[in-house]
Amino acid sequence: MWDKKLKNRTIKKKLSRWMTVVCSFLLAVGLGFSVGSAAAEYFPESRETQAQTKAVQTKKVSVGGMPAGIYMETDGVLILDTQQIKGIDGKMYEPAQGMVKSGDYIKAVNQKEICGKKELLKELEKLSGEKVELTVRRGGKLEKIVLQAVETAAGEYKLGIWVRDNVQGLGTVTFLTEQNEFGALGHGIHDTDTNGLMEISGGKLYRTTIQNVVKGSSGNPGTMEGMIVYNRYNLLGTIEKNTDAGIYGRLDKTEELFGKKELVETAAKEEIVTGPAKMRCFLEDEVREFDIEVMKVDQETAEINKGMMIRVTDEELLEKTGGIIQGMSGSPILQNGKLIGAVTHVFVMDSTKGYGIFAETMLQQLK
Repeated sequence: MWDKKLKNRTIKKKLSRWMTVVCSFLLAVGLGFSVGSAAAEYFPESRETQAQTKAVQTKKVSVGGMPAGIYMETDGVLILDTQQIKGIDGKMYEPAQGMVKSGDYIKAVNQKEICGKKELLKELEKLSGEKVELTVRRGGKLEKIVLQAVETAAGEYKLGIWVRDNVQGLGTVTFLTEQNEFGALGHGIHDTDTNGLMEISGGKLYRTTIQNVVKGSSGNPGTMEGMIVYNRYNLLGTIEKNTDAGIYGRLDKTEELFGKKELVETAAKEEIVTGPAKMRCFLEDEVREFDIEVMKVDQETAEINKGMMIRVTDEELLEKTGGIIQGMSGSPILQNGKLIGAVTHVFVMDSTKGYGIFAETMLQQLK
């Protein structure tokens, strides 16, 4: 049933859907992400963690650089905002104001569990004037909230809330492990309205076709424009985690993205040095490596996906894209034959520069 619903759906991502964040710009097309949280959440000071990090440092992976379509469903129905409703008596009401909060997730209606918007609407259709009990997850805890639904002139009962239950877009796959686990984007998917990291029940990774590349300029980051057909024929794998350090899951059709797997070592952040490096990304129907410079390495960064500052130096890439563009989020960065990280941001006023996350940090999310 799910495949049938998506059979003819296509999405072309456009620049207008993007959100500027301070002086840098997240790069996964169409998903509207915001800045990640503090690195302390992922680097607790303990001997156990340090020992685990050493194990991660020597891991071998297949290096990506391929674009992919992303579809993820929220864990519950995400509340975006409230609004007024005109009742059958002609008066305006806002029953949810002050009761629910932007960022709440509806898990049940009148004690019946729901997963998406359709189930929410189905439960509301059963109402005949009584109050409604919503079970919402707020800050990791479940709370019960009672609202009085408003009857409209059409005879429908409404709660006056804006909701969302999925997110779609495209980004770049960074790596694939020998166990067929993948990491992508290098930053989390945040909701454009609430700015919160989206809590997901799962998702799918799809084949995508890049149709056009718009060159970036000062104050106007460029973009990849792609077409994604969400059906079972284009399904590549499943998404299991959405974290501030990227999205992670399992790839089923490995040959379609990676072909013959060639393993490379991953570098510990202590091995990364300023100087020449390579960025692996998709351009003109193929994945290639381009010259960049690692300008700065911040091992104690307060933002988990800004461990490196990088600059594109490759003349061909600068000519064709202006540097780093939207859709390159997750593009692998290599130095001295090792995977050291992935591109995450572009500077809005200088698209030749951006930020990257450590490969070590991304690999830690697989545990």
